[in-house]
Order: sequence, then C-alpha cells, then structure tokens
Amino acid sequence: MTCIFCKIAQKEIPSDFLYESEKVVAFNDLTPQAPVHVLVIPKAHFENAGELSEAEPLVLAELFTAAKKIAQERGLDGYRTTFNTGASAGQSVFHAHLHLLGGRPFAWPPG
Repeated sequence: MTCIFCKIAQKEIPSDFLYESEKVVAFNDLTPQAPVHVLVIPKAHFENAGELSEAEPLVLAELFTAAKKIAQERGLDGYRTTFNTGASAGQSVFHAHLHLLGGRPFAWPPG
C-alpha cells in the first residue's frame, strides 16, 4: 500500500499518536498551519470525508469526538475542524483526514 496515512495508521511509519482507538488515530501535522494542528484519521482507507461518511458514519463521528478530546487536553477555548475534499479544495493526501486547528484567532471566511 502506498498511502502514507495508511502506513502511519498501521504503525509502519512511526508517529506519536495523540489519540488512538480501534478505528481512529490522531497525530500532529508535519507542516502546521496553527500552533495546534492535528490530523485525525480513520485507520481504514477512505479517499475523502464524503466516502467515509457513506461507508462508516460512526467512524466519521469518532473523528470529531477525538478532535474535541484533543482540543480539551490542549486547553483550547475554540478550534476549527476542516476537511479538504478533492485537489481543488487543497486535499494533498487522498486518505480522509480531519484537520484540528487552534491556538490562534481565525478569520472568516477561510481560505
């Protein structure tokens, strides 16, 4: 398998997990865009959030549960969660992943 997130989830590539369950892992983004920038991913491969929501809606919900727990552990008083779906939306790794961003003010609209 060539998907880097699958390799991280299966522990073929070492990573310090901030959260791990039977179906989900979370780790710090290597190129953070905020003081807190965590990626929360399903262990199973799904190309994007839409595909994940159709196949495993409870796993999609667990991504948000993990994000909330991590945000609380980091003492964030607010945070942003986002999915980039498709190359034109900025998705560069085609394995569904939720971005948890926090630790600074965010503008609206994003991007």
